[in-house]
Amino acid sequence: MEHLRLLELNQLIRSTLDNNLEPSYWVVAEVAELRLNQKGHCYLDLIEKEDDRLVARIRATIWAYTFRGLSAWFESITGKPLQNGMTVLCNVSVEYHELYGMSLNIREIDPRFTLGERARKRQEIIERLTREGVVDMNKSVALPVAPLRIAVISSPTAAGFGDFSDQLKNNLYGYAFRTRLFKAVMQGDEAPPSIIDALNRIHNSINSFDVVVIIRGGGAQVDLDCFDTYDLANHVAQFPLPVLTGIGHERDETILDLVAHTRLKTPTAVAEFLIGGVRSYEERMINHFETIAYHAQQRLKYENQRLKNLEYRLKSGVRKVTSQQDLLLEKRSGQLKAAARKFLSMKMERLRIASKSLELVHPDNILKRGYTLTTLNGKSIHQVELKEGDTITTYTINKKINSQITTINNNKNE
Repeated sequence: MEHLRLLELNQLIRSTLDNNLEPSYWVVAEVAELRLNQKGHCYLDLIEKEDDRLVARIRATIWAYTFRGLSAWFESITGKPLQNGMTVLCNVSVEYHELYGMSLNIREIDPRFTLGERARKRQEIIERLTREGVVDMNKSVALPVAPLRIAVISSPTAAGFGDFSDQLKNNLYGYAFRTRLFKAVMQGDEAPPSIIDALNRIHNSINSFDVVVIIRGGGAQVDLDCFDTYDLANHVAQFPLPVLTGIGHERDETILDLVAHTRLKTPTAVAEFLIGGVRSYEERMINHFETIAYHAQQRLKYENQRLKNLEYRLKSGVRKVTSQQDLLLEKRSGQLKAAARKFLSMKMERLRIASKSLELVHPDNILKRGYTLTTLNGKSIHQVELKEGDTITTYTINKKINSQITTINNNKNE
C-alpha cells in the first residue's frame, strides 16, 4: 500500500501552504492567552466567537524585535497595552512547521481598529442600557439636601481615598461627615465584580447612608476599561441611593460615569461637591431663618402699633363713653329727682287728703255735727256686750250724760 511518512505529509502541507497562500493577510480576531517570555517574544492565541461560542482558534507569535516597536505604538494610540480580550486587526503570515504545526506570525496590528471596536462595544452597552430604560434611573434619585452619611467604594491604599477623607475631615465649616469604606479592586478585570459586591454590601445596610461614592486615585488611561462593563453600569444605574463618581480622569467619560447620579473628575472634587452641597443647604436654612426672623419682627412691630392704636381708640372710646354716661347719668339724675319730687308731692297730697279725712272722722268733729258717742266703761258700745242695768255714758259736743239701761231691744233691720 502506498503511503507517506508523517514528516512527508507535514512537508507536503507546508509546501502546499507556501505555494497557495498570500504572503500575508489582514485578520480580525480576539486576543487570548497572551504571554511574554524572558527573551521578549510574545506568544498568544487568536480566537473567534459566535454567540459566546468558540468557533476558531490558532496560535500566534510576535517576535521580540517586532513586539518592542509594535506594542509601544499600539499603546500610544489606544492608551492600553495589548492584552487579553481585545479585538484586533492584525497583519499575519501563515507559518507551518513540521514539528510544531501551524501558527500565525503577527507582523503588524492596526490600533485604530481596536479603538473602533472598543467604541463599538461601548456604544452597544449604552444602547442596551437605554433600551432597558435604566440609563438615567440613578440620576432621578433625589440627592439628600445634607448628605453627611457616605458609603465609599475604593481601595484602602489608594491615594485618592486618603485625599477624599482628609478633605471631608478638615472642611472649613466643621461639618461632621461620617464615611464607611467598602473595599474593592479598582482596576483590571477583577474591578467590576468587586465593585458590584461592595454595592451589594451597601444595599444590606442602605438606611445607614445618604449617598454612595466610587473613587480611585489617578492612574493610566488603560485602567478605565473596567468601568465600561454592562454588569457594573446596570447595578449602578438601578442603585436606590445616588452614586457619585470620581475615578481620577478628566477627558474621557466612562459608562459608569454616564449612568451615575453625578460625575466628578477626582476624589477631591467629590469631597468638595459634598461639602458644597451641605454648605448650600446651611446657607438656605440661614436665609430662611433670617427671613422668618425679619417677618416675625415686622409682624411684632405691626402688632405693637396695632395695639397702641387700639389702646388709643379704647381710651378715646372710654372717655367718650364716660362722657356720654356722665351726661346720661346727669339726665337720669334730674329725671329721678323730678320723679321723686312728683312722687313726694303726690304722697303729700294723699297724706293731706288722708289727714283731712281723719279730721272729719275725729270724735270731736263728729260731735260738733250733732252726733253723740256712747261708751261702756270707756269702750264703744259697738265693741262690748250690753245688758240691762249697765250704766252707759253718752257724750255730746258739750255734755256728758250717764244712763242706766233698763231695756235692750234689737234693731229691726237685723
